[in-house]
Amino acid sequence: MPTSHLRLLHMLALLLSALAYAALAYATPRTQFGQLLGWVAVAFGLYVVLLKTGLSLRAGLVAALLLRLLWLPARPALSDDYHRFRWDGLLVAQGVNPYQYRPDELVPEGTASQHLAPLADSLFTGSPVAVQATLASLYSRLNSPHYYSVYPPICQLVYGTASGLFPAHERAAVLLMRLVLLLAEAAMAVVLVQLLRAFRLPAHRALWYLLNPLVIVELTGNLHFEGLMICLTLLALGLLVRGRWQLSAGVLGLAVGTKLLPLLMLPLLVRRLGWQRAILYGGLTALTLLLIFLPFISLDLLRNISRSLTLYFSKFEFNASVYYVLRAIGYRITTYNEIARIGPALALLTTSFALGLAWREKPLTWARLPHTLLLILAVYYFNATVIHPWYLVPLVALSVFSTYRFALVWSGMVVLSYAAYQTSTYTENLALLALEYAVVLAVLTWDVTRRSKPLILVEEQQTTKK
Repeated sequence: MPTSHLRLLHMLALLLSALAYAALAYATPRTQFGQLLGWVAVAFGLYVVLLKTGLSLRAGLVAALLLRLLWLPARPALSDDYHRFRWDGLLVAQGVNPYQYRPDELVPEGTASQHLAPLADSLFTGSPVAVQATLASLYSRLNSPHYYSVYPPICQLVYGTASGLFPAHERAAVLLMRLVLLLAEAAMAVVLVQLLRAFRLPAHRALWYLLNPLVIVELTGNLHFEGLMICLTLLALGLLVRGRWQLSAGVLGLAVGTKLLPLLMLPLLVRRLGWQRAILYGGLTALTLLLIFLPFISLDLLRNISRSLTLYFSKFEFNASVYYVLRAIGYRITTYNEIARIGPALALLTTSFALGLAWREKPLTWARLPHTLLLILAVYYFNATVIHPWYLVPLVALSVFSTYRFALVWSGMVVLSYAAYQTSTYTENLALLALEYAVVLAVLTWDVTRRSKPLILVEEQQTTKK
């Protein structure tokens, strides 16, 4: 195709992408599943066109920024988690530990959410009236008022800053949180390009992540902080590649302080660093984590976080795969939901797989680590009882360094899980979930069994020669 025609095609695809994202940001409530599915399908189709027709890295980076800026004034349309972000942030801004109290302890049950409970009155003595009024009004919009907060300290810092500066202004607080995520995504672009070049991979692969519709919609659009977490994780890897392992350990601690998921990378470092250095690395990571948790340490901290994590693995369920199959078998055998046993058992299975793969991994190169981590996270998600769409963002990022394409396909298919939000009871459509996982597992099988020549990394070739 002539260059002029190709440029015209790219311009048209980007304009249509902007239209799709504008519709998703401002005109598509999550209850309208058909409309949501249609616009996401358009966005993904154009995403494939842009990548397959060779959009340049420079044009792609500019497009990635502009498509994100479209969301700046919008409230998150597909997620209501931001209400809890503001709730936690208001507590942090007023010096109250968000891990110490459940929302239902601070607002009386059965009220019209106009007043705080006596406990809250004592905690917020001297706080501005606007703060107390906002907390009272937020309560009815929380999706988990009966659970302790599970958001780690780095997230709490962002929430506290945004809510502290704008306690009564939702749109301004959302805008500030979104700007933080935009900065993280800008840093992610730099980290991805540098790592790809370090591993002798084409730099334009960064666009697989940066232009991915799931990444744009769920991070910039719906204010989920997986983007900050994966940016810090890959930055830690980049520092390891450069031999700066002490600084890397601190950055990984910050990543874990954003979301706990990067802990799964630690087993992959033992054989690469050696036991002695790996222990020091883990110690520095733990020290960093301890320092950022320090402002929140209390007698109730570990107990309440433990309660929330236990509930996560033994009560919550959404868009699962292996678990739903085992749940159906459990119903046939015992006639009731065995999640309290199945959830922890699957978590133990994932841990065993991660340790086993770390022990047997070959070759032990830094270039190989993202691919191995991709497999570990995939097993973790296949065994999880809850898979919200934004959980898949790390898989998309790691796919940039791998020959596997199942995660990119999954990032498109996971929109089918939004069918659950068509009703107030959040009833999942199991047929659609079966379709989602059938396609993903088919692509994964193709990834594993295909006979095409695997990607040979320069670093791996050098290791083999040694």
